[in-house]
Amino acid sequence: MNYLIVGGTTGIGKELVEKLQADGHQVFVASREAGSRMNSAANVQIANLDATDPDADWSFLPESLDGLVYSVGSINLKPFNRLKIADYRADFAVNVEGAVNTIQAALPALKKSGKASIVLFSSVAAQRGLNFHASISAAKGAVEGLTKALSAEFAPTIRVNAIALSLTDTPLAEKLLNSDAKREAGDQRHALKRVGTPADGAALAAFLLGEQSSWITGQVIGLDGGMSAIQNI
Repeated sequence: MNYLIVGGTTGIGKELVEKLQADGHQVFVASREAGSRMNSAANVQIANLDATDPDADWSFLPESLDGLVYSVGSINLKPFNRLKIADYRADFAVNVEGAVNTIQAALPALKKSGKASIVLFSSVAAQRGLNFHASISAAKGAVEGLTKALSAEFAPTIRVNAIALSLTDTPLAEKLLNSDAKREAGDQRHALKRVGTPADGAALAAFLLGEQSSWITGQVIGLDGGMSAIQNI
């Protein structure tokens, strides 16, 4: 199988690339930091590319793609009165425009597969009100809307789903978990008493790419330690 992972040099994306590589799939990785974070291997091809750039060069993609994962996000937590329009635009660009550019570039190859899967990433904050999340909630809400719309438009040949994360131990969340006190507070906010790991996200993304999920589309699946559904008092 041929898979494209955008943001595949760090966090969940990197974990997913390693998992798919180990399973023998051909993996195409696009990242703004490709050269400094990962080396190409026999079945991994890496391109230095900014998905938010509408003129990005996607010519490295194969003729046929069986799956696409846009594993890119942002954490921009500020009180509402300190958020500028530039903050909203930046979060929208990274989370939505980059996904749109990627999907449009890959769409001909995805259509050739005949049974391709697209996986996007949202946040628990898109559906549950959380302090200081106005900008990222707005952007991820758009990701969830895009997931629903494209799953309808691309059916039955391309499935589209999203994973809605809570706090996950990746480089993106480093400032939120960079002390024992912060990590303990993060753990305790979840019913399962721990934050997420890259392996959690990679496992679900791999499932959504594979044949085992062939009857699943248009879904936003919470991967959040119970945050979206449980108040564990």
